[in-house]
Amino acid sequence: MSKTNAEIGLFDGAILRRAVGQSVLKLNPRGLMRNPVIFVTALTSVLVTILVVRDAFIGSPMLGIGIQVAIWLWFTVLFANFAEAIAEGRGKARADAFRATRSTTRAKVLADPRRRDIFHPKDAAALEEGDVILVEAGEIVPTDGEVIEGVASVDESAITGESAPVIRESGGDRSSLTGGTRLVSDWLVVKVTAAPGNTFLDRMIALVEGAKRAKTPNEIALDILLAALTLVFLFVVVSLPVFAIWSGTQIPVIYLAALFITLIPTTIGGLLSAIGIAGMDRLVKANVIAKSGRAVEAAGDIDVLLLDKTGTITFGNRMADAFEPLPGISEQQLAEAAYLASLSDDTPEGKSIVDLARAKFSVRDDAAKDAVFVPFTAQTRMSGADLADGTAIRKGASDAMLRHVGAQMEPALDKIVRRIASSGGTPLVVAEDTRLLGVVHLKDVVKPGIRERFAELRTMGIRTVMVTGDNPLTAAAIAAEAGVDDFLAEATPERKLELIRAEQAEGRLVAMCGDGSNDAPALAQADVGVAMNSGTAAANEAGNLVDLDSDPTKLIEIVLVGKQLLISRGALTTFSIANDVAKYFAILPALFVTAYPGLGVLDIMGLGTPASAILSALIFNALVIVALIPVALKGVKYVPASAAALLGRNLTIYGLGGLVAPFIGIKLIDLVVDLLHLA
Repeated sequence: MSKTNAEIGLFDGAILRRAVGQSVLKLNPRGLMRNPVIFVTALTSVLVTILVVRDAFIGSPMLGIGIQVAIWLWFTVLFANFAEAIAEGRGKARADAFRATRSTTRAKVLADPRRRDIFHPKDAAALEEGDVILVEAGEIVPTDGEVIEGVASVDESAITGESAPVIRESGGDRSSLTGGTRLVSDWLVVKVTAAPGNTFLDRMIALVEGAKRAKTPNEIALDILLAALTLVFLFVVVSLPVFAIWSGTQIPVIYLAALFITLIPTTIGGLLSAIGIAGMDRLVKANVIAKSGRAVEAAGDIDVLLLDKTGTITFGNRMADAFEPLPGISEQQLAEAAYLASLSDDTPEGKSIVDLARAKFSVRDDAAKDAVFVPFTAQTRMSGADLADGTAIRKGASDAMLRHVGAQMEPALDKIVRRIASSGGTPLVVAEDTRLLGVVHLKDVVKPGIRERFAELRTMGIRTVMVTGDNPLTAAAIAAEAGVDDFLAEATPERKLELIRAEQAEGRLVAMCGDGSNDAPALAQADVGVAMNSGTAAANEAGNLVDLDSDPTKLIEIVLVGKQLLISRGALTTFSIANDVAKYFAILPALFVTAYPGLGVLDIMGLGTPASAILSALIFNALVIVALIPVALKGVKYVPASAAALLGRNLTIYGLGGLVAPFIGIKLIDLVVDLLHLA
């Protein structure tokens, strides 16, 4: 998905041009009503515009300042729309790339799934859930479905960006098929699992465009808070004329309107939607589709992280770690024999034995010339080679090898086998004819850097739990090496579900990932369920996030995206409210200092006139929205730390910064206003 996930410049020219036009179109009252603060700002702009028109007719001396106030009020609304439009524009650019992958071909609908030679064509857009279709080599998969017959190689680069084709087959955990991918070889009979307009690609497009993104509970709660603050400031501003009349002064309505807009939290009100959309955009860049914004926010708040051992913590295949010879046998002899017995073994384990022998002893395959290789079978549980000189080399499970050579378990061999098994490894015994040579130690190899990632999560206050089907002894050994906080051994679907429910009953938020049908119940129960795109349709439907790369470790990245989204919103909210506090010192002394000379001590900025104070505060209020657009789009950098440390950091940077910035900014603007005699 290189085109979709290519880095889009923060202020891409095409996106900026489209955002300017969208800023005006978004003045539609229906759209503005979704954002209470900006809607109130727009209503105030309309009121001031009407007053300006009236002043123009009656020749009022307030006309000049009124025009400037009206202009900057409308700029405030337009800048807020502009921030949202840029965020949406970045999403639309990605959506356009996804649309390019949408299939416009005609599907082959089978009347009888057992007969591939009888089908009728049907538009891909008209396919219905439950239809059974045939897809052959070279064809684009028309819609989402589940393979019910066949095995084929599928190119998913249009969706995942991975150039290497993957295998899709009926049954198991690799049966899910995504619309827009292409068959490289063979054929598949597919049952359609998505209704028209609700395919994986449709959901992805809706997500990245942002227009259909429903507000999350946190956003709704913040909207209510901002609306309440707006209402409080409305009462404050409406009551000011009463105090002014009582003190013998008069405040023009235009001043009151400007004061009202500078005091309400317009900064966060203008950026709130852009923060949310940009957060979704960062998730898309990570190749993850969210079925709801709730899942992303929940990822930022999770307490417990459940991870499968295989493929997440370990590489997924046991690999050769050491050659352990019996007394009288050199490690070189054992390595050479194990090497020859593994040359025809195409399993990852067999290849790892060959690689280890070559790396440690530079073993060559000269002795394998004219050898007859014996493949591994479930019945013999052995593999090996019969050399040209008649020597028979075998490797396999210890009990199978003992039967093969007709020997009893000797103490030295028993000691090695037990030690490897107790450490969580797998012992493979090697023999030459009837002579036992030693043991190859296979072990689950923990991924590099995974221990550091878990330490990072621990710093965030997240407890990690490894879930595995291994026995408790093996699970304990892997868990200790990987550095997880806990583990669940011999895990079944029921036990996973029980664990998640137990954690949730204690008030914790739980995240997990999975790809099989047996993971579906746990994925549905978890607060954050990440389904692998390569997994089954049942898993994809149960999860609320889908990883296009099918990389289980992506769960850690999703947590970071969620935390960055929450921190960005909290930091900019703090900055916005702190801004409003500082504006009291700019405007109120300027309005009332003549009636109440004692307020002069609050005139820290020493602004020129009441008119310049009002105008300067209003200009700063509008420009700060534009200045913070990059922060809203890129997000506040997340540094792993405790909640208390993060709160302290944000209060220091954004709380203190929000208090100081208006004093500097409004004063500088006031100097320019006075210099140009605008007020």
